[in-house]
Amino acid sequence: MQTSHPLSRAANRRSLRLAATCLVLLVCICAPGARADEDAEREHLARISYELQRLQQEVSDAQRNADESGRVRFRYDWLARDLQLVQHGVDEHLDAPRQPRPAPPLRGDYRQ
Repeated sequence: MQTSHPLSRAANRRSLRLAATCLVLLVCICAPGARADEDAEREHLARISYELQRLQQEVSDAQRNADESGRVRFRYDWLARDLQLVQHGVDEHLDAPRQPRPAPPLRGDYRQ
C-alpha cells in the first residue's frame, strides 16, 4: 500500500478548494436573480474582480508548492488562464462607459 506525501495531499486539498471557489464564482456571475440597480451590480462585479485577483494569487502559490513527481498533475496554467479570461470580461464590463446606447431618431409625423 502506497501512502501519499503530506505535501501532495495538501496540494490536492488546495486544488479542490480552488476548483470549488471557481465554481462558486461562476455560479454567482451566471445565476439569475432579482434585477438590482446598476450601482449595486457594479459593486458586486468589483468585488468579484477583487476576489478573482486573490484567487489568481492562490493559484500561483499552489503551483509553486505542487508536487511535480506525481503521476497526475493539476494544470494550474490552464486554471490561471481561465481565471484571467473571466476577470478580463468582468473588468471590461466595469470599464465600459456608462452612457445609454444611441437610439435612431423618431420619425415624428405619423399621418399621410
